[in-house]
Amino acid sequence: MTFNKTRVFIDRGGTFTDCIAFAPNRDPIVIKLLSEDPANYADAPTEAIRRILQITLGKDIPREQPLDTTSIELIRMGTTVATNALLERKGESVALFVTKGFKDILHIQNQARPKIFDLEIAMPGVLYETVVEVDERVSLVGYTAHPKGKVEDDDIPKDDPSYVKGITGEWVHIRKNLDMDHVKQSLETVFNKGIRSIAICLMHSFTFTAHELQVAKLAASMGFTNISTSSQLSPTIKLVPRGNSAVTDAYLTPSIRRYIQGFKSGFDAGLTEGGRVQVQFMKSDGGLADVREFNGLGAILSGPAGGVVGYALTSFDPENGTAVIGFDMGGTSTDVSRYAGRYDHVFETTTAGITIQAPQLDISTVAAGGGSRLFFRNGMFAVGPESAGANPGPTCYKKGGPLAITDANLLLGRLIPSYFPKIFGKTEKEALDATATKRAFEQLSKEINRKSSKKMSLDEIAYGFVEVANEAMCRPIRQLTQAKGHDTSKHILACFGGAGGQHACAIAKSLGIKTILIHRHSAILSAYGLSLADIVHEVQEPCQETFDLNKLKSISDRIEAMSKDSTELLKKQGFTHENIVIEPYLNLRYQGTDTSMMTLKPHGSSDFASVFIQNHKTEFGFILPDRPIIIDDIRIRAIGKGSSNQSASGTQVHKEIATMTRTRIDASQAKSIETTYWAGGRQDTPVFMLSDLETGHEISGPALIIDATATLVVEPNCTALITTEHVVILVKNTSSKKSTPAGDSSGVEKDPIMLSVFGHRFMSIAEQMGRTLQKTAISTNIKERLDFSCALFGPDGGLVANAPHIPVHLGSMQEAVRWQMKHLDGKIKDGDVLMTNHPAAGGSHLPDITIITPVFSGGQIVFFVASRGHHADIGGIQPGSMPPNSCELYQEGAAVKSFHLVKDGVFDEQGVTNILVHEPAQYEGCSGSRCLSDNLSDLKAQVAANQRGILLVQGLIEEYGLHVVQAYMHFIRENAEVAVRNMLIEASKKTSPILEAEEYMDDGSAIKLSIKINSKDGSAVFDFTGTGREVYANTNAPKSVTYSAIIYCLRCLINLDMPLNQGALQPISIIIPDGSLLNPSEKAAVVGGNVLTSQRLCDVILKAFGACAASQGCCNNFTFGSGGKDKDGNVHGGFGYYETIAGGSGAGPTWNGRSGVHTHMTNTRITDPEILERRYPVLLRQFGLRPNSGGDGLFRGGDGVVRELEFLEPLNVSMLSERRVFRPYGLAGGEAGSTGLNLLQRKGQPAVNFGGKNATVVNAGDVITIMTPGGGGYGGKASKAG
Repeated sequence: MTFNKTRVFIDRGGTFTDCIAFAPNRDPIVIKLLSEDPANYADAPTEAIRRILQITLGKDIPREQPLDTTSIELIRMGTTVATNALLERKGESVALFVTKGFKDILHIQNQARPKIFDLEIAMPGVLYETVVEVDERVSLVGYTAHPKGKVEDDDIPKDDPSYVKGITGEWVHIRKNLDMDHVKQSLETVFNKGIRSIAICLMHSFTFTAHELQVAKLAASMGFTNISTSSQLSPTIKLVPRGNSAVTDAYLTPSIRRYIQGFKSGFDAGLTEGGRVQVQFMKSDGGLADVREFNGLGAILSGPAGGVVGYALTSFDPENGTAVIGFDMGGTSTDVSRYAGRYDHVFETTTAGITIQAPQLDISTVAAGGGSRLFFRNGMFAVGPESAGANPGPTCYKKGGPLAITDANLLLGRLIPSYFPKIFGKTEKEALDATATKRAFEQLSKEINRKSSKKMSLDEIAYGFVEVANEAMCRPIRQLTQAKGHDTSKHILACFGGAGGQHACAIAKSLGIKTILIHRHSAILSAYGLSLADIVHEVQEPCQETFDLNKLKSISDRIEAMSKDSTELLKKQGFTHENIVIEPYLNLRYQGTDTSMMTLKPHGSSDFASVFIQNHKTEFGFILPDRPIIIDDIRIRAIGKGSSNQSASGTQVHKEIATMTRTRIDASQAKSIETTYWAGGRQDTPVFMLSDLETGHEISGPALIIDATATLVVEPNCTALITTEHVVILVKNTSSKKSTPAGDSSGVEKDPIMLSVFGHRFMSIAEQMGRTLQKTAISTNIKERLDFSCALFGPDGGLVANAPHIPVHLGSMQEAVRWQMKHLDGKIKDGDVLMTNHPAAGGSHLPDITIITPVFSGGQIVFFVASRGHHADIGGIQPGSMPPNSCELYQEGAAVKSFHLVKDGVFDEQGVTNILVHEPAQYEGCSGSRCLSDNLSDLKAQVAANQRGILLVQGLIEEYGLHVVQAYMHFIRENAEVAVRNMLIEASKKTSPILEAEEYMDDGSAIKLSIKINSKDGSAVFDFTGTGREVYANTNAPKSVTYSAIIYCLRCLINLDMPLNQGALQPISIIIPDGSLLNPSEKAAVVGGNVLTSQRLCDVILKAFGACAASQGCCNNFTFGSGGKDKDGNVHGGFGYYETIAGGSGAGPTWNGRSGVHTHMTNTRITDPEILERRYPVLLRQFGLRPNSGGDGLFRGGDGVVRELEFLEPLNVSMLSERRVFRPYGLAGGEAGSTGLNLLQRKGQPAVNFGGKNATVVNAGDVITIMTPGGGGYGGKASKAG
């Protein structure tokens, strides 16, 4: 390719800024420098271009002089400016305009907390400075939960202007028109505060845009400089992510504009409007945008996106179709992705705690990079998530930084200071400091060897940290591939990033991958990828039509119109029709499900449905042939193929490998010989310069290959092959099996490194089970609210690893497994799948159905896997199976102690149908399940999740050997046990060896606890003697719920990142009197025990330890629905909806409580307001914080929420709640939080107290208002004043 001027491609990362430039008649110029070095330059990309121009022009250019752009044709940049502004909260002051009743919706988000064991709930604050409630309201007409909710055009009142058809084709009812006078006053107030950037997000604006556009037009006329409307930026249903998208754009776009202006100021007029130089930025979707079109929402993954484009176009061969895994290891984090011929996009992602809707490349990030810090915590090696950053950087950077992965590789001899760029120290001209690194490791080794039974050398310690980091990085790769039905080993690993080459071989071995491709520009591939990228314009419109291949004209017309507009836009940027590619997509899902799949139009056909069905089966393992397919969105991706792009080499490298003549290069031809540590010890290792190697050269490991910007580590049993553009590493031995022949696990010595590795692997199994369950389930409860848990258990039934799902399931699931073991007593066979939900058999409450599957090896049970999911309805006296007034277990639905759901490979659908439908209906006033099809689908999803777990356990056993795996199961339990014992000893010294607390349920029942700690060995007796009797109501809690509360609280009190398992309960003896509230009889009603009493148990335990004030102490269970058996015994179809509602968390010794969040024993999400109103006949009138409901004190308790719903047709409703009588306690002089309050207002009548536990039939126009409790305060006001 010939060109006359210099083209510059820059990736500004978190630690380093990488740059590659192509100038006429010379080799590519590569520049690498620190992203932040304020002592030497103000802006890294500008500095990089200055250095390039010095090379191309052959003269010194002072830093203070504007750069001459005469010789520059093109600048492309990927930048972390937006990401950093989001992470550091350094964006623009923003005002949010949102529909009245929802001013706090972006604070509440989905009400889940990010870390379930943190008593101090730390969540990112909102991005806006102020919020304005817009007095307007529209709603959708009809609903989708039942066929009777379908609305035809003839059902709409004629000549009524309050009914309009939205963009999606749905009818919209304008209940309250926009009050423009109020809007104008509000805009003036905001303007006078100095705010010039606003975000607008109104209910249902994804389909009805008029109100948002009216506000935007008025704001523009008043002088606001940035106006971000959710309907234009993210025209898809879901108020919360769409609102976040608008606010994020308003927050970031001004910062980006300022950055661009600042960047341009370093140059002459060539970079200004209409200047001679093209300036383009990489967007999060992998396409380029002209600098004038670049905005905040599209900038969040601007940096990593260039790397994906780079490896995709240089590593993938479309002729053989082998998928490629991208492994981008930088200084701060590692990004992993997958490419199989087309970029994978996701449309709802969470970055820096903010969930947004926008097309982004599917990139998973793990906080493990070269700068990830090294720790020895609780007897285990830990890497990250804390990072040394660019400044000060790792210890070896000579700026006083901490030990990091880079230091470990340096100590092991995998980084050679004499070959590494001299850009460190205060003068940025010094080499890496190996002496400082060694000194820091010597200090750390003293702590490790003092606390560990195994004495380790410095090399072994550094190598251990590298192994732990490698496992942390393998975890998201497994999730990206295996969780989507792909075999990880059947991929190529494309490794890049500054630190990637040091870890590629180890990652490939661990994953079973045989081929690694490392591009010659791997250390700067994100920058190089920018030279290969295309200009992309995306446009998306919402839809809500049923897909019918014979009735696609309206959809085809919209696709054609959107394609035409996109083509014209690209033509204005200089592209010809021949260089424009249009990709039409439909976002499709099965009716009644929430999982949409963006589906590309097949070549030469409009049969999107066939592609969708195949994709659904591949990813989820099933299809739903009886359900219609719904079109959620129409999307056009218009691609401008630029003549200025560099050429890629994806196909070329694979042909070259197959045909090239190879020449073996031995150590005698090396640049030097260094002593490097590998598994087993140090070896003499040849060092080669990449620039000295020629195409066809083949080098056997161990070896180091060094380039100007990267070190490639070729491990033993690997061979490096040099091609024209790549270093190809062939992994000969893909087995990383470290075991000896099968034997007794007692002979395995505990290794703190492998303890960390197995901690990752066990947790990864539970997490992948959870992802499988979420993807394959049908119901809202499991797929959207995430009301499920998955776990791994030992052959004794004890918990090994539980993914951080729902805390109330933590200790109780192992009781269910052990009950089955005892009940079936050796009769469990390979292939059996057991179903149970009975509280006497380790269940929590009946809607939580547990599916248990044994894992066999050598004819013996070696592990169990289990999944527990909350089913929306399993029969009983009330739709939703959460009756507030149940007194007997049978009233709460189907109850099963032990049932073979699968036997001899056959799913017993007839048997489970009898259990769920017919058996509950035999009782007076009770129905069977009102949604059997969802039950069956979710049960099959649970079976699939367990099967996924079995395959992963078997893979782990094959890799390490059964005795090693089971040994580390015991070691990890021991680790948890030691942590609990140490915590209890410390607690006994800090307070007293006898701790006591008592709380009362709203009915007056006491929960009394005495904890007696043995200060010598850290054991403790939790004695609930004095707790109230079993009640003839439903707040009785099975014993398993108490175990869950104890293990949860212990883990919170330890406050260390450690695997939670049965070992945590090993030092604990538990006394629960028979016939008490916490140990009821078999027939006692328990539905409230799981969701109410469990929360109060946590309050009591934490009160005894004096850990924090009480949280809301309730799940606020609200249910509505229709259908079931009427008074005459006739069964009617219907639907059920169940939600738990957030409240305030308790304050602690150093923190304020969080407002509007789920606490302790639950962490389920709440349905988005727009989804709720589309699906059900309700109007959500308010969902916001309840001011001043948190207790005052030195640290305030969090506020509860107010949730107000109006019903649009007759429904059965029920409320099951606590803390409506007794206030959540404060501690250390802090005030108690406010009690909750539930109100019922019949249409046209005053509101009345609905009580804490009640049920009724509501009619159209009736309103339920739920005010949830606040958290208690901590510390007296006097302390605050002082």
